[in-house]
Amino acid sequence: MAERTLILIKPDAVRRRLIGEIVSRIEAKGLKIIGMKMLRFDGALADAHYAEHVHKDFYPALRQFILSGPVVAAAVEGPDAVALMRLMMGKTRHTEAVPGTIRGDFAFSTTENLIHGSDSLERADIEMRLFFREDELFA
Repeated sequence: MAERTLILIKPDAVRRRLIGEIVSRIEAKGLKIIGMKMLRFDGALADAHYAEHVHKDFYPALRQFILSGPVVAAAVEGPDAVALMRLMMGKTRHTEAVPGTIRGDFAFSTTENLIHGSDSLERADIEMRLFFREDELFA
């Protein structure tokens, strides 16, 4: 059965013109992009999206980064989409991300690590509702 997950192409990837590379990898893997938009986070969206991190020491730097430029939000659908996207993204820490993954090939910072992907089906559902209305998704 197909799953849906949220992907955010973060400001560093947008600045570095990696949107096409990342989208190409998603589509080449056989996943379907069912919604996509470019947007800029505001403080409220950052705090809602990263709610579990708001009180952590690293959050102010993460918040500043995510507010620093536009992001591309994509709703992705396919078999095992959550796990598959997590695998394709690579480890959060750029020094642990293996070559062949998006972060392993392009990231050079743990904070500015190019891409976000939902870490579970439950989180994907919550996150997708933050960024997309149902009428913006095209299955």
